[in-house]
Amino acid sequence: MQRPHILLLAKSPVAGQAKTRLSPPYTPDQAAAIAEAALTDTLTAVAACHAERRIVALDGPPGPWLPPGFEVVTQVDGSLNERLAAAWEYAGGPGLQIGMDTPQITAALLDASLATVVDGPADAALGMAEDGGWWAIAFGTPHPLAFHGVPMSRSDTGSRQCSRLRSLGLTVAELPPLRDLDDAADAQAIAELIPGSNTARVLDACQAPTSTAPAPEAAP
Repeated sequence: MQRPHILLLAKSPVAGQAKTRLSPPYTPDQAAAIAEAALTDTLTAVAACHAERRIVALDGPPGPWLPPGFEVVTQVDGSLNERLAAAWEYAGGPGLQIGMDTPQITAALLDASLATVVDGPADAALGMAEDGGWWAIAFGTPHPLAFHGVPMSRSDTGSRQCSRLRSLGLTVAELPPLRDLDDAADAQAIAELIPGSNTARVLDACQAPTSTAPAPEAAP
């Protein structure tokens, strides 16, 4: 068996490219700052967990936000399905894969989720996101066709992914559901869950801009 790992699929927090659904109300620079804070909190949790390997499949260049001790592999070109499959082909198994949208995760949650395929009877595990997607997936041994034909970024992505895993004959354990940080409402709700975090601190500093246009004159 290979050494158990956490695999993080991430995008470099570049203005205009990361967390674009935060704009508006936030500016592209503010959205990138929030993305970097969320990524930093996520990496901190991964660094503190007990996984023997910590891997980042990265879209874009690494920055000072990346702590030591992580393997970095460049994401391949192609659809999200293809990028997921390639990242898992590199990482192997057993492992747990997450994204940069759940900065509220903890090292304890990562350890417990990884244990479902390392110590438990399940072949795979899936953590549903509140928006209908999924925030985490785990495999004892990754299946090369696990993501084939699964529509991504939809309200039924999570259920379709689960059906796909079961259609391949895999037993699937359920992980706790979490909320993804996609838009401003998500960001505020998640920041309230983790006061004192980088995400909460940066979100508090990035006050949403308000209109400075003059009020219309009253009709005579």
